[in-house]
Amino acid sequence: MSAQAGVIDQGRWRDTTLSARERAQALVDELTLEEKVAQLGSVWLTDAADDFAPTLEDGLAPDGADPFAHGLGQLTRVFGTAPVSVREGVARLRELQHRVVASQRLGIPALVHEECLTGLATFGATAFPTPLAWAATFDEDLVRDMARAIGDDMRAIGVHQGLAPVLDVVRDYRWGRVEETLGEDPYVVGQMGAAYVAGLEGAGVVATLKHFAGYAASRAARNHGPVSMGPREFADTVLPPFETALRQGGARSVMTSYTDVDGIPSTANRQLLDGVLRTEWGFDGTVVADYWAVPFLVSMHRVAADGAAAGALALRAGVDVELPSTVAYAALPRLVREGVVDESDIDRAAVRHLRHKIEAGLLDRGPVVPDGAEDVLLDSPRNRAISAALAEESIILLRDDGMLPLTGARRIALIGPAATEYRSLLGCYAFPNHVLTKYPGHAPGIDIPTIEDAVRAEWGDARVRSERGCEIVGDAGVRIDEAVALARHSDVAVLVVGDVAGLFGAGTSGEGCDAPHLRLPGRQDDLVRAVLATGTPTVLVVVSGRPYALGDYAEAGAIVQAFFPGADGAAAVAGVLSGRIAPSGRLPVQIPRSAEATGTYLQPPLGRHNRGITVADPTPLFPFGHGVTPGRIVYESIETPAVLSTGGAAEVAVVVRNDGADAIEVVQLYASFPSGPIVRPDVQLVGFARIPVPAGARRTVRFTLEAARLAATGPDSRLAVEPGVAVLSAGPSAAERPAETRVRLAGPRRVLLARAGRTAWDVDATEAKETA
Repeated sequence: MSAQAGVIDQGRWRDTTLSARERAQALVDELTLEEKVAQLGSVWLTDAADDFAPTLEDGLAPDGADPFAHGLGQLTRVFGTAPVSVREGVARLRELQHRVVASQRLGIPALVHEECLTGLATFGATAFPTPLAWAATFDEDLVRDMARAIGDDMRAIGVHQGLAPVLDVVRDYRWGRVEETLGEDPYVVGQMGAAYVAGLEGAGVVATLKHFAGYAASRAARNHGPVSMGPREFADTVLPPFETALRQGGARSVMTSYTDVDGIPSTANRQLLDGVLRTEWGFDGTVVADYWAVPFLVSMHRVAADGAAAGALALRAGVDVELPSTVAYAALPRLVREGVVDESDIDRAAVRHLRHKIEAGLLDRGPVVPDGAEDVLLDSPRNRAISAALAEESIILLRDDGMLPLTGARRIALIGPAATEYRSLLGCYAFPNHVLTKYPGHAPGIDIPTIEDAVRAEWGDARVRSERGCEIVGDAGVRIDEAVALARHSDVAVLVVGDVAGLFGAGTSGEGCDAPHLRLPGRQDDLVRAVLATGTPTVLVVVSGRPYALGDYAEAGAIVQAFFPGADGAAAVAGVLSGRIAPSGRLPVQIPRSAEATGTYLQPPLGRHNRGITVADPTPLFPFGHGVTPGRIVYESIETPAVLSTGGAAEVAVVVRNDGADAIEVVQLYASFPSGPIVRPDVQLVGFARIPVPAGARRTVRFTLEAARLAATGPDSRLAVEPGVAVLSAGPSAAERPAETRVRLAGPRRVLLARAGRTAWDVDATEAKETA
């Protein structure tokens, strides 16, 4: 039962010798019904009101109520809504926390959350590469370091929760938010996502997994589109990265998806949130609603008659906190008194959320906003060093016919709209693209050299002439003839095309910027064809948020792919072109051959090209995992025991040799199944290792492969390892796996309660003898 106002015994919930859960339960026991519900809400206060957010001046929630009357669960994006300096943002946060504490009898501060997908999304903070670029590095340690740096900055200015990472598995490249994902392979998404989570949580920031679940599998790749997917495919493709990030990374929060799966909205899906997430996986953190997802149950999904009904649905399903402002949950006290909502559901949610506040130290009588927060540098040398390293490792050389490095060219034609647009280096959730587009002419707040800046710095102004040729969006400013003329009078052309990220149509990539096809946006396809037709040796550089079809550009002497490499990305691109940086990135998504091919590499046999059955060929131009390096890596052998118990683990040893220059190799371990009770992907990644292989060296990579990594959901909807034969292969991509062996899975069918945490690996280095 709810407490009544009066003398409060703060002994237990202030007692730091108790666990956070015990303290949270003691505090909930002291709260009134209205105070408990207030802990499940939030407020988004802006200086410029729009259809959703109230103004800071009037401080009113959408229903006209005082949002601070009984306390507050969360403050939404105090730093990330408008271009304010750190000092201004900290001053505003201190004022708001004072209002929250002073407005209620127990003085409980609010938890503060911000977006942090490509760095803290606020003015003046480092804009790191996008997640698709992180995935291209296959470097978990570096991603963990980045997240730790982001988390340290957030805690230093009084932010407690970060809305990242995105663990949606890409199913269709046309989806606008491909750039926010870690690619199309569930294992890579899970491992890289868990690394990010570990870094953020290691800094004491609550990591929030997005978007649970199925968001990227929408019909026709439409944002907020419905999902039509069978439960077995959903269990084996969509859910594993979330489980990995929870078990292995330690994430403490999960955000619901806007979509509905087979007619059930995620925000009202009790089987998903309470059944899978909490009962099967044992998750005991918070579930937060994506922005406006609870009222969307009324306006979009039409499964609730009004906001009150939507709030009841979401709470029963397991949603603990409504974001970004309290709308539907405001009716919960009335619904409890009417007998529609059980107060115990509110108690459970309040305990979960208050536990995060206790873990953040907000109830320990210390400063609510850290001392010295005003002086925190959000674009520090530490951040920029990590940003630069990520950018360098993420650049993928797709093809090189001997053009690179560009060392002898005296006259370089730099052509294309993405060469001179700094926004083309950043993702949709980087502050300059996410917010500053609403402030035309506003400075980006950090140093973001363009590719033109970097190319001129690399070769000198005298050797470089530039021409945009066209714009990224639309038909305005077309100067293709001028670009052609420049190319014809140059020794080499560097043609830089791609995307500019933005929200809901403010770009060609990003949230709400879904594409009708995979042809380069605007007139860029015409520009590329025209420049290639000149016969001038050309390097094609694609800077984008999604893979585009490049099959018509065979005349390009080299092709470089950069997935929004961040504020330090231009120097990384220029360094690969000049030879200063050895390319090491690998594709976390395929590069399609044609603009109509949207399927990922995880295809069953019938999803691949079948001659005589159909003329449609989905074979990609460049496969998953592909990337050219300076080395000539030879996969000498793969060895594993002939028999693996269905309940055991085995060592898989892959030996590689480098007959070329020093290189970084991403050794990829794949599994396939010649037969079994269900249709499975033709081939699927089960392990990877990013390792240095010096010239002339031999390396042995030893993977510890648990049989559980080979499990799949069977016809009975149970996750199991089936006895039979598995083919294990290793190579530099999903399409090139020269080392192969077979292993017999022996024993009974093994039903699993959880998937394996990861496939561990280590490396033995032995120098190869010199050969002729």
